[in-house]
Amino acid sequence: MDRLGLTLLSEPEHLDRRFTGVHITDLPDPGRYLSGGELVLTGLMWRREPEDSRRFVEILAEAKVAALGVGRALLGLVPQDVVEACREHGLPLVDVPTEVSFRTLSEVVEARLAGARAVDLRGTLGHHRRIVAAVADGAGLDELFALTAEELGVNGSVISSTGAVIAGRLDADLAVGLAREYLSATRLPHLVRTGMGPFTLFAVDRAHRAAGWALVCDADLLADADTGYELAACVALERGRVEEGRRVERRLAEQLIALACSGEADPAEVAARLRTCGIDAAEPYAVVTASVARPGATDGPDPAALGGQVIEELLDRRVVAAAGADGAVALVPLRVIRAPENRGAQGRRMRGNEPGEGSPEGGSVQANVQVHPRTQVQRSVRVLLDLLEEGVATLTAALPRTLVSVGVSAVLTGPGGIRGGAEEAGHARRLAEVRGGGVVTSDEIYTHALLLATVPDDVRRSFADRILAPLFAYDLRHQSELVRTLGTFLDCAGSWNTCSERLHVHVNTVRYRIRRVEELTGRDLSSMADRVDLFLALRAC
Repeated sequence: MDRLGLTLLSEPEHLDRRFTGVHITDLPDPGRYLSGGELVLTGLMWRREPEDSRRFVEILAEAKVAALGVGRALLGLVPQDVVEACREHGLPLVDVPTEVSFRTLSEVVEARLAGARAVDLRGTLGHHRRIVAAVADGAGLDELFALTAEELGVNGSVISSTGAVIAGRLDADLAVGLAREYLSATRLPHLVRTGMGPFTLFAVDRAHRAAGWALVCDADLLADADTGYELAACVALERGRVEEGRRVERRLAEQLIALACSGEADPAEVAARLRTCGIDAAEPYAVVTASVARPGATDGPDPAALGGQVIEELLDRRVVAAAGADGAVALVPLRVIRAPENRGAQGRRMRGNEPGEGSPEGGSVQANVQVHPRTQVQRSVRVLLDLLEEGVATLTAALPRTLVSVGVSAVLTGPGGIRGGAEEAGHARRLAEVRGGGVVTSDEIYTHALLLATVPDDVRRSFADRILAPLFAYDLRHQSELVRTLGTFLDCAGSWNTCSERLHVHVNTVRYRIRRVEELTGRDLSSMADRVDLFLALRAC
C-alpha cells in the first residue's frame, strides 16, 4: 500500500502478519471490542501522559491484534513512548500521515481482504461440495468426520446432552465436560477453552437441549461459524435418517403398550407384538417411564414426548420410547444394558432389595433368574439405574428450570408383565415428580409415599392443614417447636427418652409439648390411628 505513504516504525520482521479487518478506536480500553487479528487505528485521543501508552499497548497485545496504526492529526507525530511500548510488546506500529484518513485506509484494507476471501471461498466451496455430496450418498458420521478432517482440516465429534460420544473421538471426561458446557451455554455456537485446546460447540438441530446433540469442533470457529453450521446441518441430516427408522419402532412399541394395558388383549397377540419389538417372551426387561417438564412454561415440547427423547438418549439410543398421556414409556430388555469391564465391582450399591424383589412381580423375577444367571440380571439392573441417575443428575445440574422425572419398574418377563410394569413405573415417576425430579424405583413406591403421590395436591394440602394448622399457628405465635417435636417423637416410635435426647431437651419438656399437641389437634398420641394421621399429615406438607 505504498501510495498511502504509511511508515513502519517497528521491526520489519513483523511484515508477514495477516490481519482480519480494521478497528478504529480512541477508547483508553478497547479490549472488550477486540477479537484478535485486527489492524487497530487510533488518533491518540486517549493519551494524557506517557504511561497511558504502555497501558493501551498492553491491552492490544493481550487481545492479540495484528498491528497498531497511529494518526498524526492530534500531535503531528507518533510519540516515542508509543514506539517503545510497541517494541516492548512486539506489536507492529504504523505511522499514518495526516493526509490519509482512517476511512480511506479502512476501505483499502477491506477491499484487499475481500479479494483474499473470494480466492479462499472458491477453494472452500469445492471442499464443501464434496462433503455435501458424500452426505447425500449416505455417508455415516464417522465417514463424514474423516472427510471433514481431510478437506477442511477440522476434526469433529458428536456428543449427547449427557456426554455420550455418538461419533468421533473424544476423551470420556472431556466429553462430559463439553456436554455440561453445551447444556448451560447462554447461546450457541459456544467456545470452550480447555487444556487440550479450544473447542467450538454447535447445536445439531432444533431439539430441546435435554435431548439434543452437540457438534464439537476442535478449533475456534467463532470467526468461521458458517463451517460449523454446515457440518451441524450434515449431522442433523444423518440424525434425521436414523429417526425415520426409529419412528416405525416407536409406533410398534406404542401399539404394544396400548394393547397390553387395555386389559382385553389376547396373550398370544401381545406375545407376538413383544417379539416384533425385539424382546423374547422369556427374557428379562424393565419398564421405564419419564416426563420432562418446565414449570411455568407455556410453550415448548410436550413433557411426555420430551421425556421419551431423554430416555432414549440416556440409554444411548438402545431402546425406543412411546409417548403416553402423561409420560413416555419404554420397555428396556436387560440384555442391551451391559456393565463396562472397568466398572463391575464399582457399580451402584442398591438401596435395599433390587427392583422386583418383594414386589407383586417378584414371582416372575424368581422364575426369570433360574434361566438367566442372577449376577448378570443384578449387574444389568445396576447399570441401568446408574445410566439413568447419572444422566438425570447431569441434566438437572445444567438445566435447573427443567424437571426430569423417571420411574423404573421391577424386573419382568413375558407379555403378562407389561401392564403391571407400566403401572408400577408410572407410580414411581409420579413420586419422582412430587419429590421435584429424579429417579425412583419400584422398591420405593410400596410405602405410604405411593399413597401420598397419588393423592391430588389440593386434597393432600387440605388434609395436612386440617390437622396441623393449629400447631403451625401456635409455633408462629410463641416461637415454639411443637411441629418439630411431633415429627421427632413419631420418628422415635413414641419413645420419650430417645426423643428428648435427639432434641437435647429434658424429657419433661417433651411430655409437655406432646400434651400441647394433643390439646391443639384433638388427637391422642397413644392411639395408633391418631399417630398414623399425624404422621401422614407431616409427610403431606
